[in-house]
Amino acid sequence: MKKLLILLFLLFFFSSPSVFADDISDFEIEGISIGDSLLDYMTEDEILEEIELSISLNEYYYLKEPLKYVHVYLYNYSSTFEGNLSFLLKNTPSSKYISKKNDKYIIQSIRGMIDFIEDLDGCMKKRDEIVKELSEMFPNERKSEHSYSDSEDPSGKSMKYDVDFIFNSGDEIEISCDNYEETYRKKHNWSEGLNVAIYTAETVNWLRDY
Repeated sequence: MKKLLILLFLLFFFSSPSVFADDISDFEIEGISIGDSLLDYMTEDEILEEIELSISLNEYYYLKEPLKYVHVYLYNYSSTFEGNLSFLLKNTPSSKYISKKNDKYIIQSIRGMIDFIEDLDGCMKKRDEIVKELSEMFPNERKSEHSYSDSEDPSGKSMKYDVDFIFNSGDEIEISCDNYEETYRKKHNWSEGLNVAIYTAETVNWLRDY
């Protein structure tokens, strides 16, 4: 039976007070796990519509393989995460879109976001609460904290503040705060705030392969 990773009142709780996981698929966010089929939560038409949008936006254009994965959003599913979750699905070079024959839309990452518009202090406070909980649950896992600017923002004022928990498998849990320069954020019609994400080792390597 899968152990639960649930964000409740902005803190993580497991189904057991003492849990040591070797595989990121043991975790869930809002009942969804790495390795699940997205068909359990969305129709195929909804998935294909999101895939088409992801490909047209090409938001990972700066990576060496920008279309190796596609980004799919699930709306109005989660009350905790402002109603929205997002996933990475592996793309395939043999077809324009992923099909049921290609692993049934298997989820490779899960991310939820909570808005903290122009409230970096509030975001960082909640981020640190979650980090404290995870640090107590996983005292032996490697933890990495870093901040960096958004290279696309010419002002240099848009920042991201990450804390990563890195498992022996290379899988990661990331808790981060986005804080965009306000003019830049409004220009792109973006939100900002707290992100909670689970990544497989393969997606971690892909996202860092510039």
